[in-house]
Amino acid sequence: MIQETSSVREPLCCDVLVIGGGINGVGIARDAAGRGLKVILCEKDDLASHTSSASSKLIHGGLRYLEYYEFSLVRKALQEREDLMRLAPHLIRPLRFVMPYVAGLRPRWILRCGLFLYDHLARRDLLPGTESCYLREHEVGTGLKSDLKFGFMYSDAWVDDARLVVLNAMDAQQRGAQIFTRTRCNHLEAKNGRWLAQLSRRKFASDSSDNSNDEQLLVNAACVVNASGAWVADLQAKFTSQSVTQKMRLVKGSHIVVNSLFSHENAYIFQHPDGRIVFAIPYEKKFTLIGTTDIEYQGRPDEFKSEISDEEIAYLCNLSNQYFAHQISVQDVLWSYAGVRPLVDDGQSDSKSITRDYRLELELDLDVAPILHVFGGKITTYRRLAEDALSLLSKPLSSIKAVQPAWTKTALLPGGDLFSTLPDNQNVLRRGDFIQACCLQYPWAPNTWVARLAASYGTRIHRILEGCVDQTSLGDQVLPGLYTCEIRYLIHEEFAQTARDILWRRTKLGLHLAADAESILDNWLAGRS
Repeated sequence: MIQETSSVREPLCCDVLVIGGGINGVGIARDAAGRGLKVILCEKDDLASHTSSASSKLIHGGLRYLEYYEFSLVRKALQEREDLMRLAPHLIRPLRFVMPYVAGLRPRWILRCGLFLYDHLARRDLLPGTESCYLREHEVGTGLKSDLKFGFMYSDAWVDDARLVVLNAMDAQQRGAQIFTRTRCNHLEAKNGRWLAQLSRRKFASDSSDNSNDEQLLVNAACVVNASGAWVADLQAKFTSQSVTQKMRLVKGSHIVVNSLFSHENAYIFQHPDGRIVFAIPYEKKFTLIGTTDIEYQGRPDEFKSEISDEEIAYLCNLSNQYFAHQISVQDVLWSYAGVRPLVDDGQSDSKSITRDYRLELELDLDVAPILHVFGGKITTYRRLAEDALSLLSKPLSSIKAVQPAWTKTALLPGGDLFSTLPDNQNVLRRGDFIQACCLQYPWAPNTWVARLAASYGTRIHRILEGCVDQTSLGDQVLPGLYTCEIRYLIHEEFAQTARDILWRRTKLGLHLAADAESILDNWLAGRS
């Protein structure tokens, strides 16, 4: 039971309390705030600190889901693919994929038919369709083994997943939402037809073990959205009276990063005899990202350690070695990451065939305020999921406030207004022109550094560099390529608090810097707190 004591503030009142700061949670918070609802979001760690920063970094329809007849999911994702490219043209860019044909695996005609469907399930304005490719006559064959002679090329898109989460949270905040990171929901209680939530907010971001100094917050909400990802079923069972009707399957996906295995900007999709597929994606200009695995995780979410296993490394290296001439081993792995994906249990015995679609379960009771549980989903369909969530919540909320119609399909995410304030094609097609223009606008700064900022922040680069006229005015260079002006922006505008937030989620600089970079930055931050 929630105790209202003198040490706890007066309750913060809102229409919607969102629990979870992954892509689904921030997407719902943004959508709700833009519809005129008062929103509070709490996340127990940093934004995108779990599954939403451990993806394959793709906005895609999910070609392999066609094998499981998930035509509705693939169509929905393909429809979202180009819409998201227009909403965040600085973060999401076209990516061409090469699928080498291997005798003895999926027949060539099946691949051709699947790619034909993939091209035609949804309208395409920005992305070219599938074409056949003789690998020995094309640059994409460079680096592949000589026995691979034929393949197909098709289109999807790449995304900086963690930054996409942050942009949605920023936009939600700009539209009136309150975003609380490092804030855990300790208790939920139905009271007088509303929800009373007790939140515990860490005062020191780097210390998750000692909660004696946590700030206690009370929230009085008309409804709650449980978008806690891997913890969704646990929260449903703990804080609601209804029996859990939706079972979850937790599937671990891991990736490795090695030095570049090819020099062009296309990606690969490789088949494996076990039926799985693995991507090899150009990453951060100097590296190749290889993944993902699909391994059933049997433990509790709180017990999950985001570390790749030796077996997974061997699996990914062996698959890479089946296709690339340059052979790799565990010694070549420069970085790895792993996440646990909460998937809806649809009865499939094999983890790779479990549906990646989402399900929304709204609990309505005459005596209890509504609570919506978000199960499953993928980063590509987060905006549609948020729209569906608000459609479900609009009716119970309409008794207390008029809920405005859907709007997110036509509103750019922060920094996306490269040449137009509307989500149109020119922002996508002229992304390179924008980066070049920024380099010309700030000629006193290194081109590669300005290009990184322009690609990561879009037009927000001008806010970061506001008042800067030379390299001295950028402030201290705390780490190579990381100046005070960028750090200050990330803290004040993007909810960053620690070196890990900055080096691995807001940027990917950690991959380019020395092993002690994180401790150096944390010490620098501590000296200015």
